[in-house]
Amino acid sequence: MNLLVLAVCFAPQAGGAYHEVAYPPSTEPGALQLGVTYTVWIPVGVRKLRGVIVHQHGCGAGACKGGATAAYDLHWQALARKRGCALLGPSYQQDDQQNCRLWCDPRNGSEKTFLRALGELAVKAGHAELETAPWCLWGHSGGGTWASLMQTLHPDRIVAIWLRSGTDFPAWEKGGLPKSELAEAVYGIPVMCNPGARENGDKRFNGAWTGTLAMFKAFRAKGAPIGFAPDPRTSHECGDSRYLAIPFFDACLEMRLSESGKLRPVDIKSAWLAAPLSDTAGPAASYAGKPEEAVWLPGEAVAKAWMEYVKTGAVGDATAPPAATGLKATAKPDGAVELTWDSEADFESGTKAFVVQRDGKDLVQVPEKPAGKFGRPLFQSMSYHDTPEKPLPELRFTDAYPVTGTKHEYRVVVVNGAGLRSEPSAPARLP
Repeated sequence: MNLLVLAVCFAPQAGGAYHEVAYPPSTEPGALQLGVTYTVWIPVGVRKLRGVIVHQHGCGAGACKGGATAAYDLHWQALARKRGCALLGPSYQQDDQQNCRLWCDPRNGSEKTFLRALGELAVKAGHAELETAPWCLWGHSGGGTWASLMQTLHPDRIVAIWLRSGTDFPAWEKGGLPKSELAEAVYGIPVMCNPGARENGDKRFNGAWTGTLAMFKAFRAKGAPIGFAPDPRTSHECGDSRYLAIPFFDACLEMRLSESGKLRPVDIKSAWLAAPLSDTAGPAASYAGKPEEAVWLPGEAVAKAWMEYVKTGAVGDATAPPAATGLKATAKPDGAVELTWDSEADFESGTKAFVVQRDGKDLVQVPEKPAGKFGRPLFQSMSYHDTPEKPLPELRFTDAYPVTGTKHEYRVVVVNGAGLRSEPSAPARLP
């Protein structure tokens, strides 16, 4: 018998540091009327941050609570670490009875509060560049509304945008945003519109489908680098969209970040195109249709992922995950052995579980049965909002009943989201 310990903890995970700022609701005219907390994760060892990946939740109390764990997401951290970026998770304090536009329209105070938070977090983290680094904006539902409006307000600061089931574009068309205010730079930002196919025709969520599709068509007609990636399996929940969102941002960060800090323009030559609502893409140079109506994709790798995603709602992974590191074994007073380790999430498919080995044999899987209510089963079970469910698991296992009098050798094997196993970690032995 073995005791599995998955502790409830918001202590820093391996490989980075967390910093937080919180602001109460304001009664000042034009200021944010809702309270908000911003949590940022910064990879260990990064000398100068190159960007900020913002994971913005949607409307309502449930979404706000879900957003509280966004910065603790090991898979999104893998992207941030790879590109030398910070991962930022805002969490607004909105009741279901309150108007979501109090925060999801940045002109109602959330823009100013976001910029203030970046400045104060820069001081806390000792990374002055956090205040001025460019952003990748991921937004779900009302978060998509917020991201699309930030696109109009700060086009020169934005690397790329992912709109999961949300945009403010329909309101623009009704006069909510004077078109004369839209700078040309607004149409130079890579964007991916990602509604759930089951939102199409749904009484509650149809606007997420029609709105993102309308934005895609209008922006593409102006030559904007924008794509449309309907999720065939979902309605308004986020599903497994991260398996396309992460490589999309990765490609855009590689394309646009520069050593000078100034964003490079989109590389048009590398683009792949696809007919809207199809599942086949090819190089732009050989595209037979009208380019101004085609789905834009930043390159071959993302195009291949897109073709799989729009068919299945997920993206496969044929490579093994990186091995766990830093395994330590500690004897407890009751004779048990506590194991802790470090691990970077598999970039392509995330981390599903860890297999603890004792003396060369599999002892237990942590967790024994990974959960996947809203997507692929993972070590950090995903919520409706593409954020880790609480309680957050730690990289820890307690072998409560080792054979007494024996000096055991322990190793840890990582299992990625596709079920592939890593090489065993370096061993840990009790002294």
